[in-house]
Amino acid sequence: MAASCPLPVTPDLPTLRAKLHGLLRFLREALPISNAHTVDFYTESVWEQLVDLPPETVLAVLRRSAAEAEAQPSAARPLAEAQGGSDSTDFPKVFCETSQKLVSVEAFALAAKCYSVQNLGICTPLEQLLVALRGNQKQRTDKNVKPDEFMNLKKSHEVQAMSELISSVADYYGVKQIIDLGSGKGYLSSFLSLKYGLKVYGIDSSNTNTHGAEERNRKLKKHWRVYHRRSKLDVSALALQTAKERKLQDEIECNAYAEGVGNSSTANQEKMSTSDFLPDFSGSVISNIRKQMENLHVHSHREENLYFENAFSVRDLLPINAIESTSSQTPKRKMLETNKERRKVTSKSNESNVYSPLTSFITADSELHDIIKDLEDCLMVGLHTCGDLAPNTLRIFASKSEIKGVCSVGCCYHLLSEEFENPHKECTQEKWGFPMCRSLKEGRWCCGRNARMSACLALERVAVGQGLPTESLFYRAVLQDIIKDCYGITKCDRHVGKLYSKSSSFLDYVRKSLKKLGLDESKLPEKVIMDYYEKYKPRMNELEAFNMLKVVLAPCIETLILLDRLCYLKEQEDIAWSALVKLFDPVKSPRCYALIALKKPQ
Repeated sequence: MAASCPLPVTPDLPTLRAKLHGLLRFLREALPISNAHTVDFYTESVWEQLVDLPPETVLAVLRRSAAEAEAQPSAARPLAEAQGGSDSTDFPKVFCETSQKLVSVEAFALAAKCYSVQNLGICTPLEQLLVALRGNQKQRTDKNVKPDEFMNLKKSHEVQAMSELISSVADYYGVKQIIDLGSGKGYLSSFLSLKYGLKVYGIDSSNTNTHGAEERNRKLKKHWRVYHRRSKLDVSALALQTAKERKLQDEIECNAYAEGVGNSSTANQEKMSTSDFLPDFSGSVISNIRKQMENLHVHSHREENLYFENAFSVRDLLPINAIESTSSQTPKRKMLETNKERRKVTSKSNESNVYSPLTSFITADSELHDIIKDLEDCLMVGLHTCGDLAPNTLRIFASKSEIKGVCSVGCCYHLLSEEFENPHKECTQEKWGFPMCRSLKEGRWCCGRNARMSACLALERVAVGQGLPTESLFYRAVLQDIIKDCYGITKCDRHVGKLYSKSSSFLDYVRKSLKKLGLDESKLPEKVIMDYYEKYKPRMNELEAFNMLKVVLAPCIETLILLDRLCYLKEQEDIAWSALVKLFDPVKSPRCYALIALKKPQ
């Protein structure tokens, strides 16, 4: 491995299991809140079933908690420890032992904070990891390459952070090939190939995405070439300007020489050497050229080496005939052939950084050799791989010897398949999205789809004022009560969709929704619809408070999913190192945690 620094120490499997079991004790009582569906909030009397407090109290406590500075982890842990013990009567209970209802919002918020990823102490600091991966090498930067010029700010933030980490891992392990699963539009793949000179295969199940990625990559290459041309023009202009200045100085010196040649002796003329007529490319001048070339910052580290070593040297910046060949003058044809060969070498060298979009549906049992013919030692990566693709990425990494490392950021937890969600339903599926680790499999643990859906809520965004769309959720919950009472339908498989943004009022929303659901809206007078609205409007704060409880609990469910995956990696015998790293700013990108692992060197 390239770097000399040891990788950071991460929590071992027994430590992770202990933290996992503490989290499970809390979630066993709290999961009903996450599993309650907002659509059924009024029809199922969710507030009365699960919360034994006024909504005003819940909102006041949660708002105060969000406004306060983030509590220290040490302040949250005693509650978790007390909750797990039998003699914890001196600590306030989060839920009533008899009714199972929430009785203490303060204790609930504190426990949720305690069992979040950040406060459990299971994360490895990104900067610490990067320092260890790079060793004594400096970070490769390219200040003129600005991905936000062709990506939105969120994607730019994600791609820059993840590509830097991936390139560092690739250097550390000495691999050049990257497999990007769920590559989508190809932003990460293109960036890795263009900026870091890596050979990337981007695999996506959508043929549309693959074709779109090919076109987008073509545009990105054009974007990159613009920077390269600017670089060449800047260097050429610098050389031309220097040559012109020296030419002017030469003419002055030559004129002075011509005027004084009649007064000079032949001996003095013989003492003059060829260097007296050459431009004065002193050390300071060449140093200045090099500095200005370095300040261009147009090429990536590898591209800079290729360009400056193969494309030109300081000799190329000198005026023609400034330096003679040691074997007399080089013929013009030979010079042209030399330049042609030089361009050939440069072109051939640049072929190593290739991005190839491929279309294939990846499962845990996919044979990569059937998809990638020149498969070699590589890294497998995934930026926001949806549903089961994230756990399958880890399974493929663990089972394929060619894959030396993995860097995976999952998303769309609601699309995960759960092995124990429908225990009585016959299913031939062998490998499930959740759970992965032995501990949760043995306990037959199940989250439930609504809980996994709520795990996608962004607490950090809500904390900075990007709140939940309470009114649209309220409209949908009241509509469900109308459908139940007026049409006798308790469960509806069809979805209303995003009609709220297209509706001018609650009445308009109901009319459009009933029509979309195929229900006769003419049988429902306007007064009946508005009566439902007036009935539930005073209780909108219940829905708002309940959704805030779900938001506060969301990081705990995400922690459970991430811990499950990290424990799975720790259980694999041939994995030398694995960690959970906070890779993105959670306000910009809520699914911000990456699972990283490296195989043992062979």
